[in-house]
Parts: sequence; C-alpha cells; structure tokens
Amino acid sequence: MPVSSAASAPARLTRRGLERLDLLLLCVEALDLNGGEAMVWMSEQMGFTGLFPNRVELWKRRCYNPLRRTTRRGALDPAETDALIRILCALADRLYPMLRALLATAEPEEIRLQRWALFQSRLSELARERMNPRRVGVQTLLDPERGAPLRRQLVQALAFGSGTGGFERLRASLCDPAV
Repeated sequence: MPVSSAASAPARLTRRGLERLDLLLLCVEALDLNGGEAMVWMSEQMGFTGLFPNRVELWKRRCYNPLRRTTRRGALDPAETDALIRILCALADRLYPMLRALLATAEPEEIRLQRWALFQSRLSELARERMNPRRVGVQTLLDPERGAPLRRQLVQALAFGSGTGGFERLRASLCDPAV
C-alpha cells in the first residue's frame, strides 16, 4: 500500500517543542562561550545558508519560543525546525566531552558541583538577558532549587542528541508532548 506524502512529512513542533528546542540552543551557548558564533558557523558548514543566510535570520527562528522577551507568532517551517535540530545535534557532538563531564557520577562531588554551578550561572545570565522573566517556565529555570531538574534534563537531552541517530532521537523527543 503506498504511503501518502502527508504521512512522511515531518510534523511541526508544538509550542512546548519550540520552547525546548530554543532552551537546548541556549544551553549550547551556556556551555560554549562562542556558542552563538558556533551556530552560525555550523549552519554554514551544513549548507543551511538558504534557510539562515545570517545570524539575524537564525535568531529570528529562535524567537518562535514563547518564553523569549521578543517572540514571533506562528510556527516554524518543518525544514527550518529540522535544520535547527541538525545544528543542535552537531554542536552536541562537539560539546559531548563537557556534557559527559556534567553528567558523570564517578568524579568527586565538589568538582561536579563546581561544574554545575558554572553552567547554571552562565545559563541563568543568558536566560535573564533573553527570556521573559514573568513566564513561569523562565522563573523555574532561574530558580537554583526548582530549576536543577530542568537544567539536568536539558543537558541529558543534549547528550541524547549527540552521536549516530541523535537527530532522530532528539526530533522524536521534541515532538513528544509528554516530555
């Protein structure tokens, strides 16, 4: 039986999926001080200049996240969403040693806590700068106690998106309304 083209077309991300995608990209920026530049460079290297010809266009796509100070209405085109996820996965591959160090349990507790504190500090700084502080999701992310599980989930999702099959795993998790 032939498969219809509608069944094989990638699904649009929900509002929650867009939030998570942008938060994952924000985590990349928190882990890599040149994360914004790395996204632009990776976009060029992966041949997405037709979708994101410059950093402004890349930034505009990220503004579909309703948690941002400045947000755009509507939905991202599935091709743009897939390109952002592919960029994110490539950057997660590059940052995997850092992700693994954050998630490692074999190291002394003091070192792990220092790494998480540095990550939390940088992520909080970026979130205060770019996100709407009146949103409950942003308040939770910024809270040192309540935000810890969310930050850990984000780092785990980045690690989950690295490696072979990372794009499919990450795309599926972003499309899953339960996550």
